[in-house]
Amino acid sequence: MTATTPEPVLLEDDDSKIVEGAEELLELVAAYRKLNRAQRRLVARTVGAEARTVLAGIERDMALERSPGSMSAILTDRREKQAGHLDLIDQVFRDIARGHPRKVLITMPPRHGKSRRAARWAPLWYLARHPDHRVMIASYSADLADDHGRWIRDAINTYGPQLGIALHSGSKAANRFDLANPETGERLEGGLVTAGVGGGLTGKGAHLAVVDDPIKDDADAQSPTMRKRLWDWWTSVLLTRIEPGGSVIVIQTRWHEQDLAGKILAGEDASDWTILDLPALADSEDDPLGREINAPLWPIRYGTKALAKIRRSVGERVWWSLYQQKPRPLEGGVWKWPWITDHRLTPMQFRGVDLTRIIVAVDTAGGSDDVNDETGLWAGGRDDEGQLYVLADRSGRMGADTWGHATCRLAIELRADAIVVESNFGGDMAKQIIKQAWKELAEAGETKGMLMPSIIEVHAKQGKRLRAEPIAQLYAQGLVHHVGEFPRLEGQLVTWIPGMDSPDRMDAAVHGLTELADPASAPVAATTYGDQRLRGRR
Repeated sequence: MTATTPEPVLLEDDDSKIVEGAEELLELVAAYRKLNRAQRRLVARTVGAEARTVLAGIERDMALERSPGSMSAILTDRREKQAGHLDLIDQVFRDIARGHPRKVLITMPPRHGKSRRAARWAPLWYLARHPDHRVMIASYSADLADDHGRWIRDAINTYGPQLGIALHSGSKAANRFDLANPETGERLEGGLVTAGVGGGLTGKGAHLAVVDDPIKDDADAQSPTMRKRLWDWWTSVLLTRIEPGGSVIVIQTRWHEQDLAGKILAGEDASDWTILDLPALADSEDDPLGREINAPLWPIRYGTKALAKIRRSVGERVWWSLYQQKPRPLEGGVWKWPWITDHRLTPMQFRGVDLTRIIVAVDTAGGSDDVNDETGLWAGGRDDEGQLYVLADRSGRMGADTWGHATCRLAIELRADAIVVESNFGGDMAKQIIKQAWKELAEAGETKGMLMPSIIEVHAKQGKRLRAEPIAQLYAQGLVHHVGEFPRLEGQLVTWIPGMDSPDRMDAAVHGLTELADPASAPVAATTYGDQRLRGRR
């Protein structure tokens, strides 16, 4: 008796049907994933209970892949909270994971979830998307960086089967680990390394580097030695480890005007960086979240009252640095902070003020050092009671081909009646640049029929102290009001000490306020304009 064996042809037919069924299922899953949310809900309503269970599993997988915040919510049964500013961090990581190299600087206040999202959940999510990539995490100390690494390592042990990643058996240290194929255990190229500022980052390069809280405290921030140590490490260690096409994310709370974020913003490659400035209270109309002025960043956790309490407890300097991301330097010898802060007006408070004159002042970059490399561009006004108002600071690095147009556009925006320009370094050149710029804007229709403001040339014959001190006294007397915040101008004012070169923002402000405060330029004298440019002003 011989044993019978199934005919091979029948097995091949069954295998073929199984393969065809699997391929059809994969195609259906792929098609379902491409649907938008409304379409997917419609599908779920039209299928049976068993199919809905399958779709729920697909939805869960999609949520794990969608973003760091979505993944964290799924893995923690929604104990991990989400907020608008955390969505912005998620979007940065999503863009990078999609293959778009970026340099991103994120500044935001303490206790708003930045480290937990950017240095823990987001790197975990990124490694799940790219297990063949290397991630670096750096912080002010090796211990803190290692804590982040330990958290991510433990999360891979806990959630790895759901994310499709695993640790290599021979590389599981908190400060350095490699990934492995979860099915075969084979070592992959991807993994993570951590370091403290000043520490080494030897070995493989990084496709993604996250620098979280590079400054420990105010003492380190105020120390020139520690700031130099951080910058040297940044330029000679971290940046040299980035792979071609790699990305860098710096996320920090501001401490000092020359901290890492400040140096990046002032660097030659500043235009290459995406800046997400997220103050505790919105302070500009171009807020990344579209918040109204004074709206809190995370109202569910830190509302307006809670932030006001924090502000009272930490003081103004800490508030503006750590919470508003606008660090203010320590005071110098001429201006004092209270002279500015005690008489500041909000745009709402300023609405009822009638101005008799509006001046734009420009101080062209005339020096060759780092202090005199900006063009000071300032605007201010005066009312009929002699109160003076700072309206704008548009200073910046501008060549002759741009500052003339910027000056004229500011004059048009504010309906200025005069432009004050320092002629020390350019003679008649500065005046001609403004006239030519106005002519070009008029031809382009940008002046909208407005008469060209008179051009008042000033030649700074007096020493800087003799020019600055009378204006500082106007501040001391409460006669000058800043309408809104001008952090860089204000920082230059309060840190200027006689004997120092005065920066161009300050010089432009002094020239403009000198013109507005001069009795000879008061409204009575100003009405001698024959073209009625002051019509409608008291």
